[in-house]
Amino acid sequence: MSEEISASHILCSTESIDEKNALKTITELQTEIEGGADFSELAQKHSDCPSSSRGGDLGSFSRGQMVEEFDKAAFNLEIGEVSDLVKTEFGFHIIYRTA
Repeated sequence: MSEEISASHILCSTESIDEKNALKTITELQTEIEGGADFSELAQKHSDCPSSSRGGDLGSFSRGQMVEEFDKAAFNLEIGEVSDLVKTEFGFHIIYRTA
């Protein structure tokens, strides 16, 4: 049986805006989170992922289910920890490990 974790994320997609603006937006969100802003609320308002309606909640997943960069970052987090910025083919992510 493979290890499973639960996580939420915020995605600033590079599909609709250029990488420079996506990076600016996600960096501002990261600063808000570091300042104590509610991760779930920010995800609902700003994430470009369909999971935004659930506060960024991705549920549980096993190693290898997500793209490699996301997978590696998520599985290196402790429960309750928020990642640094993670760049994938979809854009920039901030990941919050919930379980």
